[in-house]
Amino acid sequence: MNKKVDWKAKLASRKFWALIAALATSIFGAVGASDDTAVKVTGIITAVGACAVYMLAEAYTDGKKINGE
Repeated sequence: MNKKVDWKAKLASRKFWALIAALATSIFGAVGASDDTAVKVTGIITAVGACAVYMLAEAYTDGKKINGE
């Protein structure tokens, strides 16, 4: 099976960003980081995810306008 990962769709997925945030929070908890650090890192990941989803949605919309759809 030679399936390629559709990174554009993956990065636009809210479930993917929730997974990354949960994973980071779990790792920080496991290594003994403070709650404050875990909250800050989770906030940063969520912000980056929101920006990625917005940019991909805008690119998709702009592409549809150019193609006249």
